[in-house]
Amino acid sequence: MKLTLLPRSLFGQLLLALLAGLLAAQLVGAWLMIDDRVRLAGRVMGGYAAQRIAGIVSLLDEAAPAERARLVQALSVPPTRIILDEPWRDAGQADAEDAHAFAEYLRQALGQPRELQVVSVVVARDGRPREERDKMRPPFAGGGREFGPGAMRDDGRPPHFKRGARYPLLLVVVQIKLNDGAVATFRHALPQPPTDRPLKLIALVAGTGIVVALLAGWAVRRLTRPLATLADAATGLARNLDQPPLPESGPAEVARAAQAFNSMQRALKTFVETRAQALAGVSHDLRLPLTRVRLRLERVADADVKRSIESDLDEMEHMIAGTLSYLRAGDGSESAVRTNINALVEGVAEDMEALGATVRLHGKAEAPMSVRPQALRRCLANLMENARRYGGDEIDVTIVDARDALTVRIEDRGPGIPAAERERVFEPYVRLEQSRAKHTGGTGLGMAIARAIARGHGGDVTLADREGGGLRVEVMLPRM
Repeated sequence: MKLTLLPRSLFGQLLLALLAGLLAAQLVGAWLMIDDRVRLAGRVMGGYAAQRIAGIVSLLDEAAPAERARLVQALSVPPTRIILDEPWRDAGQADAEDAHAFAEYLRQALGQPRELQVVSVVVARDGRPREERDKMRPPFAGGGREFGPGAMRDDGRPPHFKRGARYPLLLVVVQIKLNDGAVATFRHALPQPPTDRPLKLIALVAGTGIVVALLAGWAVRRLTRPLATLADAATGLARNLDQPPLPESGPAEVARAAQAFNSMQRALKTFVETRAQALAGVSHDLRLPLTRVRLRLERVADADVKRSIESDLDEMEHMIAGTLSYLRAGDGSESAVRTNINALVEGVAEDMEALGATVRLHGKAEAPMSVRPQALRRCLANLMENARRYGGDEIDVTIVDARDALTVRIEDRGPGIPAAERERVFEPYVRLEQSRAKHTGGTGLGMAIARAIARGHGGDVTLADREGGGLRVEVMLPRM
C-alpha cells in the first residue's frame, strides 16, 4: 500500500529525509551519552566506596583490639556502618554482576590479598517489603535502631535519606577478615547512578536539532526553488513564448538546466517566427497563381468546362485556407485579452441557429478569463458545426466554471464516434465520412484546428459518449 501521507514535492521529500535522519542520529547520540553518563557515575561511586572501606580496614588493622571499638564508633557515620561482632556468613558471595564488580574494586583498593565477600547489593525503595528492609538492618543493640552515633528511621533507611530523594540508595554489604582473623562487616549506602532527566543534555540535543533542521530547510528550499521556477516556466511556455528568460544562477546543475531551457525557448521562438514568415509566403505564392487562373478562366467559352474549373479552384482555395488556419491555430500572434465567455459562446450559438440548428445553452462563466477571442471562437464554431452537421439540428452547450478551469461541453444526438477512432479524428485531413464530398465532410481539418487552438490556450479537447446516445465534446481551458 502506498503511503499517501508522504509529501509529493521534491522539497518535502528531501526535507523529510534529512529531518528523519537527523532525528534518528540525535536520539542515538543522546542515548549513548546518557548510557555512558550512567556507567561512568556507577564506576566513580563504586570506586569511592571501595577506597573508603579499604582505608577503614587499614586503620583497623593497625589499631589494637581495645581501640577498635572506639574507631568503629567514630568511623560509623553515614553512609558507612561498621560491625565487628557479626560472624562470617557461610552463604557465600552474592551472585550478581554488581557484586562481582564491586568485589574487584575492593580488592584493587586493598592492595593485598584478603579474604572478603560481598554479601548483598540491594536498593532501598519505598516499594520494598518491610520484612526485606528489616533483614538489611544490622543486629545492633536496641532492636537494630542504632546507626553509629545516630538513629535509624522507621522505614529502615539511614538518617540522611530523605523521602522523595531523586537518588535511591544502593546498599552494599561487605565482610572482610582483618589480619588477626577478626571479621569486619561494612554496610555502605551507595548513591545510584543519576536517574533524573538530563535536561541540559536534552536541551543541547534539541537546540542542535532545531538549528540543523532550519539550516537544512533553508538549503533544500534554495536548491529546489529554481526547479519549481523551471517547472512553472515550462508550463507557461506553450502559452507565451515571449516570457522572460530564467535567471541562470544557483548550483551548477540548476544553472545548466536554466541555460538549456532558455536556449530551447529561443529556438522555439525562432521556429515560430520562421513558420509565420513561411505561412505568409505560402499564402501569397498560392493565392496569386489561383487569381491568375480565374482571370484566364474568363476567356473559356465552354460553360461546362468553366464551371468545373471554377469548382476545382474553389475547392483548392478552401483547402489552402483550411491548411493555413490549421498551421496558424497554435500561433500566439493574437493577443490574449479578458473576454466574456458567455457572450462569445452565445455569439457562436446564434451563428449555428442562423444555419437552422437549435442550440440550448446551460450554465455560465462566473468571471471573464484571458483568452485569444478570435481563435477560441473558431474552435467553438468548428465543434458546433460538426455537431450540427453530423448530430442533427439539436445541440446542447453547457458551461462549467470551476476554480482552476472552465469547460465548454457540446453535446449532440448523432451516431457518435467509436472509442477507437476518437484520437484519430484529431489528425489533419482525417474524415470518418468516406464520401469525400465537400458538402458532407469538409477538408478534415476542423477537429485538428479546434484541438490546436485549445492546446494553444494550455487546455485540450476530449471526446466521450453522451448519456442517451450521441457525442460529447469538452473544451477545457485553464484559468491562469
